Amino acid sequence: MSTNTAAAESGNEMRRQKIHDLIATLGMLPVLLVVAAGFHFLSDGRFFTAQNISIVFQQAAVNTVLAAGMTFVILTGGIDLSVGSILAASAMAGLIVSNIAGISYLWIFAALGLGVLFGLINGVLISQLRLPPFIVTLGSLTAVRGIARLMGGDTTVFNSDIPYSFIGNGTVFGVPWLAIIALIVIVVSWIVLKRTVLGTHIYSVGGNEAAARLSGIKVPRIYLIVYGISGLCSGLGAIMLSTKLYAANGTQLGQSYELDAITAVILGGTSFVGGTGSIWGTLIGGLLIAVMSNGLILTGVSDIWQYVIKGLVIIGAVALDRIRQKGSART
Repeated sequence: MSTNTAAAESGNEMRRQKIHDLIATLGMLPVLLVVAAGFHFLSDGRFFTAQNISIVFQQAAVNTVLAAGMTFVILTGGIDLSVGSILAASAMAGLIVSNIAGISYLWIFAALGLGVLFGLINGVLISQLRLPPFIVTLGSLTAVRGIARLMGGDTTVFNSDIPYSFIGNGTVFGVPWLAIIALIVIVVSWIVLKRTVLGTHIYSVGGNEAAARLSGIKVPRIYLIVYGISGLCSGLGAIMLSTKLYAANGTQLGQSYELDAITAVILGGTSFVGGTGSIWGTLIGGLLIAVMSNGLILTGVSDIWQYVIKGLVIIGAVALDRIRQKGSART
């Protein structure tokens, strides 16, 4: 095969992949609109109000930020089950520092720093010891949750005068700061994934790790970076929740957030086995979960049935991913 033919085949493959990603992303947009319209009808017109839409954006914000970090991980074929626990530990660290006179303004760095640290520990165990991501992050889920509880003596830490509190409850021209931050994270993630060499290497590792190694990509470094990014997003999520609640505890904060983040990524079209997907799809997936949660509350569905429905959505999302994979294999 000549060099020109190989280049043409590579170009065609890239175009097919872009079309596949676009269909996977936009495919969920009509679903989002239909679900929202359905809840508007079932709630007697209470869904599409300015106040409720603002609530939906706030509910989607933290999950979207965690899902953005999860997208980097899943694109490499991995998974991070520890994001909820890392969020809780980071929030505890931030709140504790915010109550220390003289250095209270450093609480944001404490939350972000601890999030990155736990993410990098996951990355080292996965990239250097070659341990399965599922096992590593499942262990982290439990261990970090315990650390979070130990940090606060198994109690809730409060700070009603926390610096930068506008993040959690402030608005800009009526738009919540939480939603603005989530959108910024999505845009930055898109730039990294689509406009940088790092993004190309992340897709390459997820698509074919062996080929990525042969082409000179430092695969262990990529794993380290993506789990570090996931930890960073957990730390940012901790800041967003802490400034909204003015409190943190290691027992309940962030519980089951990892499931919502994974579901948002898969609903958004990112393949569970890595290599394909888009960050804009993750945004739509995050909004879809927030719309469902909000709509179920508006229509009076009990907590128990909300768990059942969320579980079925996760199973449906994985089934959808398998159907997409089979479709891609046929093309």
